[in-house]
Amino acid sequence: MRRDARIFVAGHRGLVGSAIVRRLRDAGYASLILRTHGELDLTRQADVARFFEEERPEYVFLAAAKVGGIHANSAYPADFIRDNLLIQTNVIDSAYHSGTRKLLFLGSSCIYPREAPQPIPEDALLTGPLEKTNECYAVAKIAGIKHCQALRRQYGFDAISVMPTNLYGPGDNYHPENSHVIPGLIRRFHEAKTSGDAEVAVWGSGTPLREFLHVDDLADALVFLMEEYSGEAIVNIGSGSELTIRELAELIGRVVGFKGAIRFERPEMDGTPRKFLDSRRLRAMGWSPKWPLEEGLAEAYASFREREAGE
Repeated sequence: MRRDARIFVAGHRGLVGSAIVRRLRDAGYASLILRTHGELDLTRQADVARFFEEERPEYVFLAAAKVGGIHANSAYPADFIRDNLLIQTNVIDSAYHSGTRKLLFLGSSCIYPREAPQPIPEDALLTGPLEKTNECYAVAKIAGIKHCQALRRQYGFDAISVMPTNLYGPGDNYHPENSHVIPGLIRRFHEAKTSGDAEVAVWGSGTPLREFLHVDDLADALVFLMEEYSGEAIVNIGSGSELTIRELAELIGRVVGFKGAIRFERPEMDGTPRKFLDSRRLRAMGWSPKWPLEEGLAEAYASFREREAGE
C-alpha cells in the first residue's frame, strides 16, 4: 500500500479497529477514512453505498462487528446474526462496486467446529457442528468469508479473510455482563481487590484451554497481510501458546494483586473445550507475535485503571 493510499477502517473505535489505526499511523499511512456509528450506520445499505461512492477508499479493513462474550451471544443470538450479516454484506458489496482495490475481512476463531482437530487448521472450516453458545455469530462470520471468496472467484475482487484467536488489550470492553473473558476477569478481580472480597467467582469449570493474542500484535499482522498476502484461503492469526481458564484466572489475579480465593461455578458455561489455532501458514510468510501474555495483561490492567479513573 502506498503511504498516501485512502484506507477505510470500519469499526475504528473498537478493540481491533483502534489498534489498526494506531498501527497504520505508526507506519506513516496518512489518508485514513474513519466514521463513527453516529456518522455512518453500517447496517443501513443505502448509507453505506453512498459513503463508498463519495469516499472511494482504495483499501478497507473490515473490523466493524457486533461482538460479545458467551453471555451476550447466548442472550442475544438474533441481534448477533442480523447485525453482523448486515454490516459485513453492506461493506463488502459496496467496496467491490465502488472500485476498492483490496478488502480485509476479520472473522473469528469461533467459525471452526466445536470438535475441530487441535491446533485448528484453516481447512477445518465447515467440517463439523459449531459451538452452540455462539453459533449465530459464527454463521454470520462464515457467510462473510464465503462472500469474499465468491467475489474473488466470480469477479476477481481482492478480498482476503483472516481468523484471529481470542484478543485482549487497550480499548477492550469491560462491561460486567457482555465482555470477553480477559476484560471480564480483570474487572472482577479489580473490584474484588478494591472491595476487600475474600473470593472471586468465575464461570465455568476452569478446564477449557484458550489462546490469547494482544490486539497490537493482531493489528501488526493485519497490516502485514494487507501488504503481503492475496488469496482465497483464509489465514489464522494466533499467539502460538495456550493455557487453561483456571491458569488465566490465577495469572490475572496475580497481575491485579488480588490475594483471595478463586471459585469456579456454572460448568455449563465452559463453551468449546479447546480452541487453539494452527498459525503455521502465517508464520511461513514471516510474521510472528511480540507480546508475552503476562506483560500484555499488565498493560491491559493499567489501561483499565486509567479508564476507570477518567470516568
